[in-house]
Amino acid sequence: MAGTRSGAMKIPGGGASAPRKRKKSVLSSPRSRRGERRLDGKTVLVTGGAGFIGSNFVHFLLDRTADIRIINLDKLTYAGNLDNLSDIACDIRHDFVRGDIRDPKLVRGIFENVQGVFHFAAETHVDRSIVDAGEFIQTDVFGTFVLLEALRASPKVEFFIQVSTDEIYGSRDRGFFKESDPINPSSPYAASKAGADRLASAYHVTHRLPVIIVRPSNNYGPFQYPEKFIPLFVTNALEGKGLPLYGKGTNVRDWLYVEDNCRAIELVARRGVVGEAYNIGANDERRNIDVARRIVKLLGKDAGLIKPVADRLGHDRRYALDCRKIRTLGWKPAVPFEAGLARTVKWYVENEEWWRKIKDRSEDFKAFYETYYAERK
Repeated sequence: MAGTRSGAMKIPGGGASAPRKRKKSVLSSPRSRRGERRLDGKTVLVTGGAGFIGSNFVHFLLDRTADIRIINLDKLTYAGNLDNLSDIACDIRHDFVRGDIRDPKLVRGIFENVQGVFHFAAETHVDRSIVDAGEFIQTDVFGTFVLLEALRASPKVEFFIQVSTDEIYGSRDRGFFKESDPINPSSPYAASKAGADRLASAYHVTHRLPVIIVRPSNNYGPFQYPEKFIPLFVTNALEGKGLPLYGKGTNVRDWLYVEDNCRAIELVARRGVVGEAYNIGANDERRNIDVARRIVKLLGKDAGLIKPVADRLGHDRRYALDCRKIRTLGWKPAVPFEAGLARTVKWYVENEEWWRKIKDRSEDFKAFYETYYAERK
């Protein structure tokens, strides 16, 4: 891949100097907090840009902004995949760096060269967090701390988008969570993201850093790792395997097509108010059982493939977001769930080689799947 480098690279300013005092810029001035930022002509850092949402966002930025440079920092854990970026291997605007957000020297050096940050890198699979939460705390909380410390030392960085999740609010049977509502995470994953969310907010309050938080609902679409609900069910159905549905499948999620999420995050970077949080949701709630039935119908498979298994520990019943705040910036979802799901199913049908490499050859995937779901039968 053109421009691919390892974490051992030398970047100007990569030393561990003391944080410099952040100068008051036009972007951080209270009188201009609602002014629109420009992304063209800028160099931005995307953390976790080889993962599902991150890689979709990298593609989105390159498609939307001709004069932009992206430094893509990804550790390439089990969920990071360079195949997600293969079609932009020769794009000189994209520079991939393999490295860990928990590496202060590497991160500090990169921050010297960017004007904006989109922080996607995280451990995100709830099921894995139930089995072993340690990596979630290290990556999601400590990794975010390392980035925020680098931000303190980099006054040229104009914005830092902390990508959080709707799961930090916890579950509710009725109504919708506003950005000002208390957070009440249920899973170790959600707790680790809540920690990162609150840490980012605290750094804004304490150090006046240009942090903006986004809290998207459940994303789906191309390049999603096939452990997650929709791609797991699609690929299992294509293989004629059972679809392991938790409990009775009555848990409710608001499904957001990944491209709509990318549009929202890019808009927040341009128009969002520093120090604020923005919910991002499609307000298109579906029960898990109904999503499973729709998948088998789209694929022409028998609904008997849907196999109830023991419910997930601490399984939240319903996530629901009040998204009026981000709509005031001019965003609304463009892809209805039925259309987005059909598009997603079609992508997995047409890209079998992509997911076969994971499901058939990844020892990490096979070990987790066989162990985790064997215990649920």
